Amino acid sequence: MKVLIVEDDTKIAAFLKKGLEEEYFCVDICDNGEDAIYLSGMNAYDVIILDIMIKGLQGDQVCQKLREQKIAIPIIMLSAKSTISDKVSLLNLGADDYLTKPFSFDELLARIHVQLRKHDHKELLLSVGDLLLNPLTKTVTRGGEAITLTAKEYVLLEYLMRHKNAIIEERLLEEQIFSMEQSIQSNILNVYMYRLRTKIDKNFELKLIKTYRNQGYTISDATL
Repeated sequence: MKVLIVEDDTKIAAFLKKGLEEEYFCVDICDNGEDAIYLSGMNAYDVIILDIMIKGLQGDQVCQKLREQKIAIPIIMLSAKSTISDKVSLLNLGADDYLTKPFSFDELLARIHVQLRKHDHKELLLSVGDLLLNPLTKTVTRGGEAITLTAKEYVLLEYLMRHKNAIIEERLLEEQIFSMEQSIQSNILNVYMYRLRTKIDKNFELKLIKTYRNQGYTISDATL
């Protein structure tokens, strides 16, 4: 899952990024409205966390422009304002939820999961053959045996399993795993894929993760 945080308070942005990455999200950050609109149009974010008081265009203007552009990514607004009229105004502009500062990270995380469920990210078990992934508990098993994954390995596997049987281009996988400020080495995806294969396929006769030369990767229980 990929999240965009639009927040010009660097401490708050860093706190949210750290917390969400620990919850297996890939996180991008920007501090102004113009960049928020550009990035939202260029990337397939699952949720946008948008502060009202930011540089350039204010958060309410950003929310309105995104909806005018038919960008339907769920938006959770952050603001120090707490009146009913403020909340109603933002919801009428197209925001999906509103959180008043200060707030607890656990509450924000819960609200993110609500939006994901509302927008067809079913919290159901994902399966490919005897490989099971539970998006709610972030647990993975194969043949009944628990598999321990790093955060990025988990994100990679979840994306593959949500698109099982489809060949996913390397570029799309890199966009899911890495945030903007991370330098993407030419072979880093291959490294993560090797690690994932070692954990998922090494001890099993049927190999689920498959490589298609010059096309990308897929996960499937079909035999080649």
